[in-house]
Amino acid sequence: MALARRGAGTEATTRAYLSQVHPVFMLPPLAASLFGALLATTVNPVLAAIHVVAMFAAVYTAHIKDGYVDFYVRDEDDDHPLTEQGCRLGLVFSTAVFALCCLLLALLVNWVAVALTLPTWLIAYHHAPQLDMNPVTATTGYPLGIALSLLGGFYVQTTTIAAVPLGFALVFLLLLSGIKVIDDAQDYDYDRSIEKRTVAVTVGPHRAYTVAYGLMAIALLVVTGFVIGQQFPPTALLAALAFAVVAIIAVRAPPDLATMLLIRGSYVFLAVLVAAVWFEPLAGLI
Repeated sequence: MALARRGAGTEATTRAYLSQVHPVFMLPPLAASLFGALLATTVNPVLAAIHVVAMFAAVYTAHIKDGYVDFYVRDEDDDHPLTEQGCRLGLVFSTAVFALCCLLLALLVNWVAVALTLPTWLIAYHHAPQLDMNPVTATTGYPLGIALSLLGGFYVQTTTIAAVPLGFALVFLLLLSGIKVIDDAQDYDYDRSIEKRTVAVTVGPHRAYTVAYGLMAIALLVVTGFVIGQQFPPTALLAALAFAVVAIIAVRAPPDLATMLLIRGSYVFLAVLVAAVWFEPLAGLI
């Protein structure tokens, strides 16, 4: 049974499966999980590791499924490293890993931890070809997964939901949704041809930019509001400022360059927030 389309044997198969690990999109959910754990101040490394592995399995499921749909169903991609059978086996494996993590969370934490974790896999598996055909779910699927990753990472450490992680989850949902609108605008012509209703297709590319930067601006205003309300540490404003600078540069760039700048800007945004929380623990504010 051939699993890789290019070459045979263990090495070729391993390369094919590793090709589905896309660091640019893989790292934010994993970092969000760890950030949620960091908000708890006292971290159980075993529980943190289980939740991170669950997030990895969920995102890997999304990558395998998206690649399968884009190449074998929609004929959108020119090539894919895995055969159809290889894609199916990859989905079985990633889902099994995710299910094992959920079982461990149920045993070591409680069912609420599972309830916060399970939707990430559901979003990942159903993103293509179901959720990515609607402007709302196509835009918010990945950001919602990251928001849930942050909340889940916090909950497995504390078995509670607090205002601070909810606030951070909201910020990431808004900020990353704005970036996703611009990312989708890159494929405007093709998406329109297959009636894929992204925000850009629904309202037009120019209005999509307005929606995108509006969402990002609201996210930064939320950060400012939480700082004023003393829910976030004052240094969180540095994260908002750093991202605002990137957004100002990106606003005049074409969609592909703007997406690259904004995604990397979101990395800086998260890194500054982590540093802010690390040096100014929020235990007294939660």
